[in-house]
Amino acid sequence: MPDRPEIVCLCGSARFADEMRAANRDLTLAGVIVVAPGEADGLITHEQKTALDALHLRKIDLADRVLVVNPGGYVGESTSREIAYARATGKPISFTDPV
Repeated sequence: MPDRPEIVCLCGSARFADEMRAANRDLTLAGVIVVAPGEADGLITHEQKTALDALHLRKIDLADRVLVVNPGGYVGESTSREIAYARATGKPISFTDPV
């Protein structure tokens, strides 16, 4: 029995916010600590996007593994960078849909 629950970082496009919320709910109910992307209402500035992207990499650092929420196999530019970062740091990565 581990000393603490598994920590999973969700990655994926903001267009899949509903799917990420569902994955968050399901994992949480299964006893997993979920670290998810920040959400913003409306448009954000380039500076805010840059800061949020950097913050999400730190969230990946905290996680035991990464789950990419990618309905239909879609992986965008930001998510691709997050996947590359997770791979470079040795984090296991899984996908909700085949890539």
